Amino acid sequence: MTPLLEVRNVTKTFGGGWFDRRRTVAVEDFSMVVDGERPSITALVGESGSGKTTLARLILGLARPTEGQILHRGKDLRKLSREERRQFRRDVQVIFQDPFEVYNPFYRVDHSLTLPIRKFRLARSKQEARALLEETVRSVGLHPEDTLGRFPHQLSGGQRQRIMVARALLMRPKLIVADEPVSMIDASLRATVLENLQKLNQEFGISILYITHDLTTAYEVSENIIVLYRGAVAEVGDIELVVQEPKHPYTQLLIESIPQLDPAAGWGGKTVSLTASEDSASLGGCKFADRCPVVMDICRQQVPPLYKVDQHRAAACFVYRDSQVMEDTSVTSIFRELEAPETAAPAAP
Repeated sequence: MTPLLEVRNVTKTFGGGWFDRRRTVAVEDFSMVVDGERPSITALVGESGSGKTTLARLILGLARPTEGQILHRGKDLRKLSREERRQFRRDVQVIFQDPFEVYNPFYRVDHSLTLPIRKFRLARSKQEARALLEETVRSVGLHPEDTLGRFPHQLSGGQRQRIMVARALLMRPKLIVADEPVSMIDASLRATVLENLQKLNQEFGISILYITHDLTTAYEVSENIIVLYRGAVAEVGDIELVVQEPKHPYTQLLIESIPQLDPAAGWGGKTVSLTASEDSASLGGCKFADRCPVVMDICRQQVPPLYKVDQHRAAACFVYRDSQVMEDTSVTSIFRELEAPETAAPAAP
C-alpha cells in the first residue's frame, strides 16, 4: 500500500552561492514514512539548530529539498496537480509555535475556522457550517460562547493555540505537524494542549509529528522518538527506553540538561564543549565528535551508521560498533524492525 507521506533521503543545505560560498547542512539524508492507516505520535527532538523546523517545512512543502524527495501518496510534492495539492493540504496540517503570529489581528478568530470550511466545502449550508465550527471548538475543550466572535488579543495564549488545534482538526487530516506547539504558552496550559494532541491521535486516528526541544513534554505524549543532531539522526526508538536509558552521548547530554526537582541531585557530571566546529563534518567524521566525552579516533574519520543497540532502539555511535548495523535507515522502518520479535538463535549441535 502506498504510504501517506514519504521523506526519501532528503538533504537540505543553505548557502553555497556566489556571494556566500559557505554551506550549512540543515538536514542530511533523512528518511521517514508516515502510514495513514497506523496513527502514532512521534517526537522529533534536538537543540536549537538541529534541523527540526527545517524538516517540518520540507514535509509541509514550504521548502524544497536540495537532494531527495518528499512524496505524498507516492507522488513528489513538486509535481502535484492542483487537485492533488488540495488533497495534500487536507491530509497534512500544521500547528505552529506562536499562537499569536498565525492570526490576522484585524479578523476575529472565527475567520481562521470559517475560511477552511468555505474553501474546502466542508459544509453545505451556513447552519451546517456553524454547527461544525462549534462542535470542533468544543472538541478541543473550548466553549464557543467564550471564544468565537472575539479578536486574537482578547483570548489567552492557550485559547489561541487550541483554536489552531481546532482548525487542524476541521480538515480531518491524516497527519499533523506540531512545531513546538506549547513552547510559548503558560506551563499551566501546556497539559491541556498536549491532551488535545493525544485526543486527536486516539479518537480521530491522526498521526502527530511532535517537534520540540523539550524532552519532558515529548516523553509525556509520544510513543517513539527521533533525536536529531545537526540534521542527522543520533538516536531513534521507543521513547521510554531512549529517555530512561539514553545510549547516544548526545541524547545523554540532552537528558542531563533537564533540571532536577531534587536540589541535592545537582547537574550532570559530564563536561563537554558548548560549541561544535565544522571540522568533523568537513572531514567526514561524526558530527558530535568535537563535543563527545567518549570520542575515539574512528569518530573523526568515519560517519557512524545506525546500530541496533537493543530490541527497541538504534543509535549512531561507534561505541556500539559490535552491534548489528541497521540496513534500512528510514526511521519508520527502524520503528517497525525494532518492534519485530527477536529471532531465536539456532541451538548448538
